[in-house]
Amino acid sequence: MLAAIMKSSLMRSRFGKANGKSVDLFTLTNKRGLIAKITNLGTIITELHVPDRKGRMADVVLGFDNLEQYLDGHPYFGCTAGRFANRIANGRFTIGDHTCKLPANSGPNCLHGGVTGFDKAVWKATPLKGAAVKFTHTSPDGEEGFPGTLDVTVIVALTDENELAIDYFARTTKPTHINLTNHSYFNLAGDGDIKGHKLTIESDFYTPKDKFDIPTGEILRVTGTPFDFNKLTAIGSRFDALGGKPRGFDHNYVLRGGGGSLAPAARVVEPKSGRTLEVLTTEPGLQLYTANWFDGSLVGKGGWAYRPHDALCLEAQHYPDSPNKPHFPTTLLRPDQIYRQTTVHRFAVV
Repeated sequence: MLAAIMKSSLMRSRFGKANGKSVDLFTLTNKRGLIAKITNLGTIITELHVPDRKGRMADVVLGFDNLEQYLDGHPYFGCTAGRFANRIANGRFTIGDHTCKLPANSGPNCLHGGVTGFDKAVWKATPLKGAAVKFTHTSPDGEEGFPGTLDVTVIVALTDENELAIDYFARTTKPTHINLTNHSYFNLAGDGDIKGHKLTIESDFYTPKDKFDIPTGEILRVTGTPFDFNKLTAIGSRFDALGGKPRGFDHNYVLRGGGGSLAPAARVVEPKSGRTLEVLTTEPGLQLYTANWFDGSLVGKGGWAYRPHDALCLEAQHYPDSPNKPHFPTTLLRPDQIYRQTTVHRFAVV
């Protein structure tokens, strides 16, 4: 009865100011009562309220209660990461005869677009019909070392099928590399850690990495390794076999779909609440990250001190360091092309 009465809606409210620009918060509600809150600072998904099997709502993404904490710095909570999500080795790549030098903001590497990535930009926001917002941003030629003026559009919609759908589009004035993703940290229980969350990933291969988290260039089978999530498996059950410090996953998977058309990428089940998350994407890769570097010093919503493995990220993407690995699917965008990507987060209960 409630679903029949409710309608999808969007509400806009003031969130504060950043870099002298107004920052707003958009509250999207679908007819089933799901709620997503998104700000035009970095297109950050600040809240995502989803019911459990008994209909009880919980916020299933990590973040902060106020804008000031986001402005103080954070581990890319809920944002659009770009121009290039994930890492580029040694902060450089070559296009033709020109070598582009990028900021080294993660050891020797460039991470998530550099020091001033898309996560820190105040995007222009335009409400759309129903529960959807269009965000646009122009990154000037040479910003963070990337060539070409890049015009980017990100459309976030909350559907009545309990899907949070994100569509990405971009055009450039010069050949450049681009790799966009949403960097939400999910905890389907709403609190605690995610070790008991069960996961499947639609992948037979992964890209091993070196000590700086850069792919070695190999593409290896997951069979018989801790990286195999072809059967529903508790995430924490694999930590000991992974070894290393800090323990946990921060690895790129080669998706079976291969990129191009929307295909299943991963599914997460939280046994106690019954909440499930299915990720579908047009991208060829998926980065599984289990918040290994949290140490309790970062205090988020409701006073929750975030600790190791309190969340997982499922970042639909091209492979890390693709500009320097010619045999990886290309991330090169030319002026006569349009970058397109769609990723869908579908929620349900079991």
